[in-house]
Amino acid sequence: MKNIASAGFLTLLILLGSASCSKFVDGYEVSPNSPEETTPALLTTVIQVATFSHFTGQFSRFAAMMTQQCAGTQAQYEDIANYSLLEGDNNNEWNSQYSAITDCNILIDLAGTTNPYYQGIAKILKAMNLGITTDLWGNVPNREAGKGLQGEEFYNAAYDPQEMVYQDIQTLLTEAISDLSKDAGSNAILPGLDDLIFNGDASRWVITANILKARYENHLSKRDAAGSATRALAAIDAAVAAGLGGTDTDCNAIFPGDGNSLNQWYAFQQTRGDYIKMGEGFVNLLEGINDPRLPFYAALDASGGITGTPLGSTLTTTSDIGDFFAAPDAPAPLVSYVEAKFIEAEAAFRANQKLRAANAHNEAIKAHIKLVTGTDAPAAYVTAQASETDATITMEKIMTHKYAAMFTQFEVYNDWRRTNIPALTPNPNGLVAGIPRRLPTTSEERLYNAKAPSPVISDILKPVWWDE
Repeated sequence: MKNIASAGFLTLLILLGSASCSKFVDGYEVSPNSPEETTPALLTTVIQVATFSHFTGQFSRFAAMMTQQCAGTQAQYEDIANYSLLEGDNNNEWNSQYSAITDCNILIDLAGTTNPYYQGIAKILKAMNLGITTDLWGNVPNREAGKGLQGEEFYNAAYDPQEMVYQDIQTLLTEAISDLSKDAGSNAILPGLDDLIFNGDASRWVITANILKARYENHLSKRDAAGSATRALAAIDAAVAAGLGGTDTDCNAIFPGDGNSLNQWYAFQQTRGDYIKMGEGFVNLLEGINDPRLPFYAALDASGGITGTPLGSTLTTTSDIGDFFAAPDAPAPLVSYVEAKFIEAEAAFRANQKLRAANAHNEAIKAHIKLVTGTDAPAAYVTAQASETDATITMEKIMTHKYAAMFTQFEVYNDWRRTNIPALTPNPNGLVAGIPRRLPTTSEERLYNAKAPSPVISDILKPVWWDE
């Protein structure tokens, strides 16, 4: 409080001292680049850019290392690969998540009932940011989060049980579908180019929301195998009814490819080139099935081949992430048709609908290969990997191929924690006796939020609620 008072007094002195010059600056004291009031359009763009960073930046790299798609080979990424996850490591990420959630709350209120499309988009983006936060930390601030502007009683936001957070995520998505299903004429203003993902196309947002409902239902497979499967399949059916039929409706993070608008994997490799490399186990998996995506996933190594860094090694002469995922303007998948088909395959398998599971599995593989390579999957590959039947389909096949298709996406970490597929051996240099299953409570929460867990959670092997 002393610093705030001193700053206010200094500001007052400056204003008094400059009073005689007021006529000189009249009309120039407000910067045209610093608007005094926000708008739904401005907030939508800001939230989407933050969401791109959350899903394709640090947490994406973390997931790739925990699931051994990539290897951390230098500096702090060697530490992460060795499971050194400390309470101060992700303060910035935690704060950024809640900044976005706060902005979503503001956008929901600002849009009001007269702008249901903006409200719906805001609710979907809030669900996504809340989802990735609870998936990493478990119980998190939720119902009191992002409400600091409403008064001091919200300065220390209470932590809600993850089960409640998941219920609220589903409520947000259900409300968003209702908002976005309304007639365009019910909106006072319509989103357009400010919506970087879909340029205001409400129908595509409805598809995305339904796939997200399926995603978060599917996360509950260890808690309620049968019920979550039934609800996930219903959400996939709703997405299909809304128009899901191929990769053309994918929800992607968009990067223009210039200035500060670079694909996050590309930007990272340009400034920290030897910090992360392809993982040996992942490269071997793709080589072992002669996967046509491998040259698109991985760049050539120092010897002109494609190799990965062995688990526990810091070898940096191996392959970088390839151009399909790490070009300056490469879009990054957030919610996709391929993910939807793999969710359908897994949920149908758990619901004992083996033929539906096999068909969805086969379609997911073929659709992703065409998306990545630009051509249909080779006939021999389809025969070997994407011709499953109700008699041959297994959970191992579904989740292994999903692991291959979801390269660079945070969901691979959630899937591995739920299913333990593929079977991974912990890093022999790991500082804990297993692959971490969460992040610890951040130091800023411990220090400044009176309602943070007490004692704080420091055990990174402790599963979150849905992983128990």
